[in-house]
Amino acid sequence: MAHSAAPATAATPALTPLSLKEIAPWALFFGVLMLVLLYFVGAEQGALSVISGESVHEWVHDGRHLLGFPCH
Repeated sequence: MAHSAAPATAATPALTPLSLKEIAPWALFFGVLMLVLLYFVGAEQGALSVISGESVHEWVHDGRHLLGFPCH
């Protein structure tokens, strides 16, 4: 009743380092995305407003205070 065979284990794939060419487009994409998000949280009101009205301001109001941006 004793089992003499060892349990089969899956081979782990070797990790290859990522090159800068592979990372650069994603880093640029997320960098631009973060800048757009920072704009809407920090500056989307008043003279710099891209979208008219108060809707964007109301959506990001609490986040603006949390990040330390004054708004009123």
